[in-house]
Amino acid sequence: MSEYSGAVTASSFGDPKAEFHALISGCGVYDLSWRSKIVLTGSDRVRWANGIVTNNVRDLGEGYGNYNFLLNAQGKIQGDLYVYNFGDHLMVDTERAQTPKILEMFDKYIIMDDVEVADVSDKLTAIAVQGPKSIDVLRKLGLTIADELEPSKVEKMVWNGIGTSVTRMANEIALTLEIWVAPENAGPLWDALLQAGAKPVGTEALESFRVAAGIPKYGQDITDKYIPQETEQFQALHFSKGCYLGQEIVERVRSRGAVHRHYAGFAIAGPPPAPGTEIQVDGKRVGEITSARSVAVNGNEKTLALGYIRKESGEPGTAVQVNGSEALVFQPPYREVLHS
Repeated sequence: MSEYSGAVTASSFGDPKAEFHALISGCGVYDLSWRSKIVLTGSDRVRWANGIVTNNVRDLGEGYGNYNFLLNAQGKIQGDLYVYNFGDHLMVDTERAQTPKILEMFDKYIIMDDVEVADVSDKLTAIAVQGPKSIDVLRKLGLTIADELEPSKVEKMVWNGIGTSVTRMANEIALTLEIWVAPENAGPLWDALLQAGAKPVGTEALESFRVAAGIPKYGQDITDKYIPQETEQFQALHFSKGCYLGQEIVERVRSRGAVHRHYAGFAIAGPPPAPGTEIQVDGKRVGEITSARSVAVNGNEKTLALGYIRKESGEPGTAVQVNGSEALVFQPPYREVLHS
């Protein structure tokens, strides 16, 4: 057990390599108690939320969600979150470690608006299953899962007489499904998933997958020193929805068409470097590493990393140096993990 993103959860179930393999080729199940849920109600909730996050919340269909940044007036990223529309309320999903700051910002910007904010993390938690066999495992539990699931759409379902919600997360490497339940039902659901063939996975394997997939983590790969376009997470941005907090900076960068640095992946011929390690070209600093892991790829251990690099040095395939070792820039995800 260890602390992860504001919660104590399993770091490993004894074999992180096998757990990683389950995530990409079988069905891994892992705890999501490190995610929090915040409910927004009140007649102004949609208008207000649309004016404080970077994506288009106003036009979300009922049962759908999207990924967002929360910015300050200078366009710097203060947090990341998902917003879901459930008709009579909005649901915000973020990491527990980010929740106090996000709630503080929400409170700051609710002025004369009819918006009520409630942290319901003690009433709603989640478990995730991931990998190509995940749908089969959920069907063994009696859940009706379609072969083609729309990303970020929440489906209401009943398992063993218990109300649940199932949603698919959008990533390019593996099928990831979240099951939202009341905390008292999480244990029985976990046990049922194991009996149906899922393999328990801890955060060590989950971090290896995250780096290989190129999924940035707020507080590590994304911090308040970055603006959205530098992170390459364009799925969090909507350029025609109207004004929102920090929009002026985002629009200025878009209209000028350039940033000096950008988020990228690195395959390194050496051990995993520490966050903050310099990326160099001909002895000159051109960027820094933010995350790094040793990952099993095609039966061999390979060091993969995430970080930021100056545009002129960051084209995929470019050779750079990290801690004296050669590294190649790649555009995440690192697709060879699919065949490991």
